[in-house]
Amino acid sequence: MVVRTFKSGGRFEEVGSYCRAKRVGPFVFVAGTTAIEPTGRLHAPGDTYRQAMYIFGRIEAALAEVGAEMRHVVRTRAFLTDMARGGGDFVRAHGEVFKGIDPVTSGVEAGLTQPGMMIEIEADALIHDPDGTVVFGG
Repeated sequence: MVVRTFKSGGRFEEVGSYCRAKRVGPFVFVAGTTAIEPTGRLHAPGDTYRQAMYIFGRIEAALAEVGAEMRHVVRTRAFLTDMARGGGDFVRAHGEVFKGIDPVTSGVEAGLTQPGMMIEIEADALIHDPDGTVVFGG
């Protein structure tokens, strides 16, 4: 069975003994991902939509590192600092990114680590052919 991991170089990955994405056979799990840029700056402070779009780009890159694509995503989960203020922006971004893919999703209101950080997103994927046949190798 294929096992692949991807570490993005995040400051807590080594200390916390975790990776950004892990694939075991056809199953892929992407850790909670925030809008921290490679420079360490927060992308678009206070803007849930722009942070979500940035995060989805990071998730897409992490999936690619372990042999998956956005079309394989079956579940997303968003942690938002303020559901009333940012929930609609998350839904709009999610709709744009996953149009025609339609993974299940949920949103949870939660405290995040930095002022201006509005959202953190995690994703689960199942690698499959267009007809739905699960792909175990690769």
